[in-house]
Amino acid sequence: MPVRANDPEDKVRQLQRRLWTCAKRSKTRRFHALYDRIYRDDVLWQAWKRVKANRGAAGVDEQTIAEIEASGVEQFLGNIRETLRAGEYRAQPVRRRYILKADGKQQRPLGIPTVRDRVVQMATKLVIEPVFEADFLACSYGFRPKRNATQALEAIRQAGNRGHNFVVDADIRAYFDSIDQGKLMAMAEKRISDRRVLKLLKKWLEAGVMEDGALRSTLAGTPQGGVISPLLANLYLHELDRIWSSRCSELGVLVRYADDFVVMCRTQTAAKETLRRLGLIMGRLGLELHPEKTKLVDLSAGRQGFEFLGCSLRKRRSIQRAPHRRYLHRWPSPKALKKLRTRVHELTDASRSGASDVREIIASLNPLLRGWGNYFRTGNAEREFNRIDAYVYERLRRWHWRRGGQRTRHRPAAWPRERYHALGLHRLRGTVSYPVHATPIRPTVSRVQEICTHGLKGGAGIVSA
Repeated sequence: MPVRANDPEDKVRQLQRRLWTCAKRSKTRRFHALYDRIYRDDVLWQAWKRVKANRGAAGVDEQTIAEIEASGVEQFLGNIRETLRAGEYRAQPVRRRYILKADGKQQRPLGIPTVRDRVVQMATKLVIEPVFEADFLACSYGFRPKRNATQALEAIRQAGNRGHNFVVDADIRAYFDSIDQGKLMAMAEKRISDRRVLKLLKKWLEAGVMEDGALRSTLAGTPQGGVISPLLANLYLHELDRIWSSRCSELGVLVRYADDFVVMCRTQTAAKETLRRLGLIMGRLGLELHPEKTKLVDLSAGRQGFEFLGCSLRKRRSIQRAPHRRYLHRWPSPKALKKLRTRVHELTDASRSGASDVREIIASLNPLLRGWGNYFRTGNAEREFNRIDAYVYERLRRWHWRRGGQRTRHRPAAWPRERYHALGLHRLRGTVSYPVHATPIRPTVSRVQEICTHGLKGGAGIVSA
């Protein structure tokens, strides 16, 4: 029976809701019949759609998504289904690639599975994620359904404005490479008793890494780049969330996004005790806090600030609300600004002088500006947005000048900013959107109507749908 592409996505959502509900009702239930759901037609098609949407490079077999589409997706998924059903599936090694970290100096290793393995991982994730999601706590925001970085930043802002002025900004040394695979599998077994599903997880952890034609085994860690890796990383650090919530919550507020987390404390004494206890918890998990990157920050009176999830956070006076008080503000970090300016420079440099029209340059800039602006617009980024608008305008003027050559007819006065915006250039200025808690005492009528009509965007939720 061939795989059908017209199965509704609602079936997958209904399956996830049932699994989440069952797991939520019983904290001790272990699920034993999950494997046959992984190779269901609707689950495989949904997995394929998500893998295709994420794009990504080919793995060690060099088979691309385009090649699979050319040869037939139904046949490709049918082969996966039959292989899984017969118990003959074997994970292939991941392909090693390196990308620069945010500091621009160190490299982060990525492991790229084959498209086939990514589809199986995604199908497995669709089935088992609701089970673990029912246990995950509210302090975790990274790579979870209906949760995002903006919510994590909002939790930090609210805690800071409630008097949590001492921040433990923690960094785990080589987290993905330090995960104890034995402990991770033991954590998975607390909820899953289906031996075939556990065998899949173990295969991906032990698949190995192919680098420069040599195969290297992986005895620890989980490869960054795998579809299943974020879920496994959250599962491993759920132990941190659980211990903190049950034994240490009186010290401060934990906010975690994947392996990046902070603890907001009211006193310096509590912050120092937090550092000590975090060291003990990390030791229990076989992890280590980075001694140079983990620090204690004093936010009171705006003395210090810190960076988290691409934002700089520091307390500032608020002229509109209460001049004698300080509130925690956030705006794009210097690293985020530098990265954006570098990308804008690349899209408008001399190599693009052959573009047929300025509209072509604008079309390449707009997705970058919109995505960057949407991420940072809920903070206090007016000044940075204005500077980026000015930089983009200057780069477009330079592009026009170079394109004309030595005897250019380009006249800057004939190309004011408004003309570029009339051609569709995205403007960051005026797009900052304050959350309800950060609005001035006397918000405009239009802002009140917007809040009443649409509510606060990005509401938290943990139900996997």
